[in-house]
Amino acid sequence: MQHSLIKAIITGSTGMVGEGVLHECLNNINVSEVLVINRKPCGIHHPKLKEIIHSNFYDFSKIKKELDGYNAAFLCLGVTSVGKKEEEYTKLTHTLTMHLAETLASVNKDMTVCYVSGTGTDSTEKGKTMWARIKGKTENDLMNLPFTKVFPFRPGFIKPTKGLKNAHKFYKFVNWLYPLGRLIYPKAFCTLSEVGKAMINAVYQKEDRKIIEGKDIIELSK
Repeated sequence: MQHSLIKAIITGSTGMVGEGVLHECLNNINVSEVLVINRKPCGIHHPKLKEIIHSNFYDFSKIKKELDGYNAAFLCLGVTSVGKKEEEYTKLTHTLTMHLAETLASVNKDMTVCYVSGTGTDSTEKGKTMWARIKGKTENDLMNLPFTKVFPFRPGFIKPTKGLKNAHKFYKFVNWLYPLGRLIYPKAFCTLSEVGKAMINAVYQKEDRKIIEGKDIIELSK
């Protein structure tokens, strides 16, 4: 059976995960168009790619019409909780994500949404770890929107894609751990390429609401 082509919106493409997902989309024959929304240019040029520079991620009304006609959204924008109080982290994580998601839902209900949270995310929203509660609330609220499918992604250690420019410096010092970690605890170790491929393949999944853990990312990427 022939798949319908994917027209994807990606956020966070100036960061490590978003850049890696964008790389996989641009090199996948099932993806026909990609729109990235950034505050600053991602510096990537490709026939499939369109970029919107948009400064206010709490109000998408000015570009709402340009978001119409897409059937996938890969939400890879995220910040660390280190040094942030709960109110600030909530605004940068939950509030920001939901502003975009609600705008997308108003123009593209027939859409698959993949949202990067992380391993350890708290679906109960009641645990002691601040970031995990907020990520959990974001996942839950996304899954309550009227999209066709929503898949929260919970990767652990992500091995960067070689040649891309936005890998965190931290990974340069710990990449040597990856082969051992993958062997001993494969659920928590995946590659950025696997994350991108799994998101693309999620568009063709039959489930409509499912949390994608590390082991699921690996399986779904195949």
